Amino acid sequence: MKKWVLGTLVVVAAAGVGGWFSLDKETRGLLATVPTNRDILFWTQSQRDAAFRALDRLPVLAKVNVVPASASPSPLPLGAPLRLQLDVDAYMAGQRSAALLVVHQGKLRLERYGLGFDGAGRWTSFSVAKSFTSTLLGAAVKDGFIQSLDDKVSVYIPELKGSAYDDVSVRQLLTMTSGVQWNEDYADPNSDVAKFNNHQSEPGVEALVSYMRQLPRAAPPGTRWHYSTGETNLVGTLVQRATKKPLAIYLAEKVWGPAGMEQQATWILSKTGKEIGGCCLQASPRDYTRMGLFILNGAKVNGQSIVPDDWWAQATTKRADIGLPGRGYGYQWWTYDDGSYAARGIFGQGIFIDPQRQLVIVSNANWAGGARDPQATEAREIFYREVQKAMDEERPTPAQ
Repeated sequence: MKKWVLGTLVVVAAAGVGGWFSLDKETRGLLATVPTNRDILFWTQSQRDAAFRALDRLPVLAKVNVVPASASPSPLPLGAPLRLQLDVDAYMAGQRSAALLVVHQGKLRLERYGLGFDGAGRWTSFSVAKSFTSTLLGAAVKDGFIQSLDDKVSVYIPELKGSAYDDVSVRQLLTMTSGVQWNEDYADPNSDVAKFNNHQSEPGVEALVSYMRQLPRAAPPGTRWHYSTGETNLVGTLVQRATKKPLAIYLAEKVWGPAGMEQQATWILSKTGKEIGGCCLQASPRDYTRMGLFILNGAKVNGQSIVPDDWWAQATTKRADIGLPGRGYGYQWWTYDDGSYAARGIFGQGIFIDPQRQLVIVSNANWAGGARDPQATEAREIFYREVQKAMDEERPTPAQ
């Protein structure tokens, strides 16, 4: 998730007194002072500890759409405790973990909580929401709302006609290979991330679309990968336009109900009253785990996938080279050459899925080193490999 999205997450004391006192005592105690700046990345660590479990209840941020819990929650049966060579407590302390869950072959092998958080609450997803939005686009293709990933984006968002996005396909938008210029330099006051939140929309045009259609072309479509949360938000807009439904309603229909989610989720709305496609779904750690299992099992309902038959083969394997050996980018999923893939959000949010080992790992955290803490990122990759190694060591030795 990028800071132009974070710029919508504004907390101001004058407008939020009522919302502030509606927070539970524990959260108010953790959030010692109401943040008054416009960017989460300037909040203190203790403020983030409290806010990440309460974004949908904070003053000004409380405009959300609710995704109801399933009428038939799916079980998460317990399995044998996971045996790892590394010290899980030390790992969680280094990650500043709020939740860490490991499911192997459908059974919960590890479930730990930290930062005073527990499974009864919701934790924000940040950019993990991108993979949810991508899945909804796949469902919209299966449902016939989107005819082809090779359609031009402007077919579904006509206001983009004549812009640099007029030549961009839905598939290129999904893989962030549009070639449209986008500056995410957070220190540059003239960057897109800095300017977007103050953009004055043209009359009758959604603010996001108004801003994005003014961007120039930097490379031919499909020739380079460039991470842009702005484009994921366009994916969300495209799904809403095509289905004529809010993302929260479509998520409830296609995923939340069928996957048997135990708790309701919330999706924070932009200043124009639309769900933010690239960010800010709040859910319980166990329901993030159920999402991982739903995807792992092909996103099937009554034996039928909610997405086209070839969707996962395309979505979760490398569609774009990101410049890292063994890694890539699919349809809003980060991919590994071994067949694993992951949804990722800043400050340590993640859903890691390994189909070969029937493995799902869910992480919620508040990294001490910032949104993209390099040390915490590498430690998490090491943890994934340690869990994979443990699963391999559990396999029975073939009979001689």
